Amino acid sequence: MTFDFDDKTAIVTGAASGIGAAIAHDLARYGARVVLADMDEAGMSAVAEQIKASGGTAFTHKTDTSVAADVEALVAFAVAQTDGLHLLVNNAGIGGPAHPVGEYPLDGWQQVIDVNLTGVFHGMRFGLPEMVNAGGGAIVNMASILGSVGFATAGAYVAAKHGVVGLTKVAAIEYAKAGVRVNAVGPGFIATPLLEKHLDEAALDGIAALHPVGRLGEAAEVSALTCFLLSDHASFITGSYHLVDGGYTAQ
Repeated sequence: MTFDFDDKTAIVTGAASGIGAAIAHDLARYGARVVLADMDEAGMSAVAEQIKASGGTAFTHKTDTSVAADVEALVAFAVAQTDGLHLLVNNAGIGGPAHPVGEYPLDGWQQVIDVNLTGVFHGMRFGLPEMVNAGGGAIVNMASILGSVGFATAGAYVAAKHGVVGLTKVAAIEYAKAGVRVNAVGPGFIATPLLEKHLDEAALDGIAALHPVGRLGEAAEVSALTCFLLSDHASFITGSYHLVDGGYTAQ
């Protein structure tokens, strides 16, 4: 399956590496003008240069998605550079500390909620009006398998991702008649630089074994689903939550 994103502008948050970088590459490969947003300026710039070297169009904007003014400025930048906004991937997220609920650090809770839930709200709060102005579009909010199941010591992350799924459904209902589709994607554990940075080989093998397919997912597999949901092939799909998890939640 191929996609046609010609003459479309896309914002991808958390685009400096991993899933966000894979999505940015694929959107550009299929013709979108991609605005990459991240706090990691060096990583983001490297991805943008790779896209340009492959013949794509990419811009970068340093953005802390937990800060409303940053996201407002990001959307304004995208529109100023390209005259519109049609596609939005709210992918930026953090893991947060690991503690039982009764011991969870208050500052850690707030940080995870600010980035993983409020950051998604900020993306839609400022992106949706511009997408309506452009005549419609599509949004993918990056949730997780933990948007539907629990995981011990990850209370803040699980709460945020459940919230992302609910917020996705609300926005989909509200903006369907305006021609904007909104869906959520729930990856299982994906082999990304962030995951590999914080876990040793034994831990990675243990996590892989939690999936019936017996391995971690790949960023390209999440990107493929995301691009489908953003494309016209998914024109009758909105307000739903799509898993790419190697069977994790089927157990």
